[in-house]
Amino acid sequence: MHTKLIFSCLSLMLLNIGLFTSVKAYATLPTILNNQPLPSIAPMLEVTMPAVVNISTSKNIQVMDNPLLRDPFFRNFFQIPDAQQQPQQQKQQKNSLGSGVIIDSGNGYVLTNNHVIDKADKIMVTLKDGRQLDAKLIGTDPEADVAVIQISADNLTALPIADSSQLRVGDFVVAIGNPFGLGQTVTSGIVSALGRSGLGIEGYEDFIQTDASINPGNSGGALVNLRGEFVGMNTAILAPTGGNVGIGFAIPANMTMTIKESLVKHGEVRRGLLGVSTQDLTPELAKAFNLQNQRGAVVSRIEGNSPAARAGLEPGDIIVAVNAKQAKNSYDIRNMIGLLQIGDEVALEYYRGNKKLTTTAVIGKPKRPTLDGETLHPILKGVQLSVPQKNQVEGVLLEKIDSRSYAWKTGLRSGDIIISANRYRVRNLEELAQVVNPNSGLVINIQRGEEAFFVVLR
Repeated sequence: MHTKLIFSCLSLMLLNIGLFTSVKAYATLPTILNNQPLPSIAPMLEVTMPAVVNISTSKNIQVMDNPLLRDPFFRNFFQIPDAQQQPQQQKQQKNSLGSGVIIDSGNGYVLTNNHVIDKADKIMVTLKDGRQLDAKLIGTDPEADVAVIQISADNLTALPIADSSQLRVGDFVVAIGNPFGLGQTVTSGIVSALGRSGLGIEGYEDFIQTDASINPGNSGGALVNLRGEFVGMNTAILAPTGGNVGIGFAIPANMTMTIKESLVKHGEVRRGLLGVSTQDLTPELAKAFNLQNQRGAVVSRIEGNSPAARAGLEPGDIIVAVNAKQAKNSYDIRNMIGLLQIGDEVALEYYRGNKKLTTTAVIGKPKRPTLDGETLHPILKGVQLSVPQKNQVEGVLLEKIDSRSYAWKTGLRSGDIIISANRYRVRNLEELAQVVNPNSGLVINIQRGEEAFFVVLR
């Protein structure tokens, strides 16, 4: 009995030795023998870590004297007592907010999270060798929490990019960050899950979940495989207790690189419109529709004259695939369509009843509601009103202003956002229309970049 056990153990050891010596990897895993080195990913990290940088930002906040405070009509309207407002200037410095990944050494492109550099006046990058460089903002995508910045320096190290669609649950991964000016930090783990969505972290979610610790300051850092290839960008943790509980999320490399190409080319992500609203196909809906198929997204609404309408989709259709990629739920549909650009063709597979059909749509330009200001108030003649972009503050956008108009002469400019009117908060055109009286004056609160001020129109 003992002889058989010893023989089995020796066989297992020889098998393990054979496996280890036959595997050719970037970071080799040597056998554990008397004088042999232990398994280590240090060789891989020595090559990849210089590509992960620290990012810090500074932001200027300036408060200026507002001449409207000297306007009797304005002061009476808002019941403001006499007081002198002293001009102030304050500079707010935020250091070592997060990390970034060099993904193009020739052009100096660095990938990071939008929340790391959001609203920064100055962005600084610190390399592993200690060099500190000013960075230029190329573009941001707040809805996916991705940003691209650019640095100018020689001898930069960039990470090779992996095909993140080839990741499998159980693959070993390493999270590399450069937080708080401490230098590189490394944690390891496995891919715990793929395609995580519906978490409410970002507008577009298709996360890699990993148990490799992703701590504050590691946002924007790299998730790499054992070959040192970039498979994802660290972005968030699930921390119900306030600390790391082994649930971290990274944006897949394929998604970040698609967004990066658009940001480099256009400075923004020009997401298009398909024109459908969808909801998850639940077992109850499948039963109610008498469907054999149990996965997909139910089309609940089709916008008139939209690409979806022209492609022949109808409410009640069940979309099951987008460009040959399976769509399990409405989040999948939103993510897949959200990565497409205006003018892209999209192949859709769907069920109508129990009959499977296919169609092709061309992604269109999103429609934005507009309104002539004169329809609300005569003093807004020459002003075209609209709604801001999703990454801007809620309000009413002054999209176009005639330079001959009264609004222009009062100092209003295209790009200004009305956030309140006559002391009422307004978030859209409908709310603005409700609080404007065409027979009296108008006091509006304007947001212009980081500044906010009041304008009296009478």
